[in-house]
Amino acid sequence: MEKFITCCHIPVRVATYGAPAGESGAVLLLHGYMESLEVWERFAGQLGKSVYTITLDLPGHGLSGARSVNSMELMADVAGEACRKLGVERASVVGHSMGGYVALALAKKYPALASRLCLMHATPDADTDEQKQQRDREAALIAAGKKELLVSQSLPMMFAADNVSRLYEPLADLETCALIADDAGTIASLRGMKEREDMNDFLKTFGKPLLFIFGKKDRYISWETAKALMERFPQAQTLALENSGHAGFIEEEEATLSAVLAFVAGERSA
Repeated sequence: MEKFITCCHIPVRVATYGAPAGESGAVLLLHGYMESLEVWERFAGQLGKSVYTITLDLPGHGLSGARSVNSMELMADVAGEACRKLGVERASVVGHSMGGYVALALAKKYPALASRLCLMHATPDADTDEQKQQRDREAALIAAGKKELLVSQSLPMMFAADNVSRLYEPLADLETCALIADDAGTIASLRGMKEREDMNDFLKTFGKPLLFIFGKKDRYISWETAKALMERFPQAQTLALENSGHAGFIEEEEATLSAVLAFVAGERSA
């Protein structure tokens, strides 16, 4: 079911799959930068057969509204309010890429809501100076009316190089959704990512189940970076996808779905 609800005075598009959660918990899927809830459609449809699943267009993405700066905390507030308005008090939070940053902010700000945390192709690190400069370059391109160029260059990089031609249709859908989003909202999200805080110290104190999912062919998060993160947080469950880049839930859907379902099953049996 898809509808709009108002969260933090912003119109937010949400979609749900499966039966309402009741006391059994839910799964909250948070998409990445230049994505929208459509990116989860197949994945959420499968999850919804087992557990109530929520997706939404985060501020500045898809058809949702935005602020001048879409901070990770604002996005966490929006996602948290959406859960409350849907009657969900506890959820396994799964964040892809930028959605992982939002998931961390939500887990920190709303610990009662986030019962489990899955970082999918995401790290708790703040932007480096080089990454901040890249955010500024992307914002400048969008402001100059060159968003289509940025999208055509950036989104193929989500996939492992040898998966791009095979996944032409999902890539085309991603590009369409990215272009639909309001330019000012996309720039506001770049500002939010650029300004986000380092969450390593918080994650060290996160005493609940934690799952990392990485792709060995990720062109945004190197395998060396992923391995260092797994060593830094040995308490985390991990899934290393052999043939995925930055979008394992698309590139190796079955393996990723199985891992997330098993992770969530621990919540439902607790």
